Amino acid sequence: MKINVIVTGATGMVGEGVLHECLLSPDVEKVLIINRRPSGITHPKLKEIIHTNFFDFSEIEYQLSGYNACFFCLGASSVGMKEEEYNRLTFTLTMHVAKTLSGLNTDMVFTYVSGAATDSTEKGKSMWARVKGKTENHLIQLPFKKAYMFRPGYMQPTKGLKNTIIFYKAISWLYPLLRPVFPKFMCTLKELGQAMINCVKYGYEKQILEVGDIVKLAAYRP
Repeated sequence: MKINVIVTGATGMVGEGVLHECLLSPDVEKVLIINRRPSGITHPKLKEIIHTNFFDFSEIEYQLSGYNACFFCLGASSVGMKEEEYNRLTFTLTMHVAKTLSGLNTDMVFTYVSGAATDSTEKGKSMWARVKGKTENHLIQLPFKKAYMFRPGYMQPTKGLKNTIIFYKAISWLYPLLRPVFPKFMCTLKELGQAMINCVKYGYEKQILEVGDIVKLAAYRP
């Protein structure tokens, strides 16, 4: 099975890491990235669309069919943000993109990068966790072939990539020491990307994947 994938968020740390794995993988035949600004990345199987308004895909919709996977890595930090605006940039934006893609690609597998401690009940005290939970719950209901919610904790960045967040650069040296102590909370960006590829290729028994599931799926070989 060859994977033709759309990746969002490729100018951020997570999206860039996932894109890197897609470009390396022999299972991925072509990759489309949709960004607000150029990524600066070139590759024979990569196509890039620059599009500033993720709430309206009407101008580029004709270019979004023919794909059997979407790795949705676009996200906003909730720090300093009120719930209404965070909901708009997280739930409303994600659902607009997802509904557009589900209408164009009936055999698409959709993966969404959520976060550890996301609140599926949508009733908890943490604002970001409620909004992420609502987003997950609605994505699962869309008519995709399958939708998977990825809940990574700390993600060890891939060396050499340019969009690594400064905080991650500063503490990455601790990763080999901390992972054996906190295996349920730590994985690598490489594992995240490989797990996404494998969930398209092989499927997975759960639609909500915690860190342990991500690590397990990344290593899966039939």
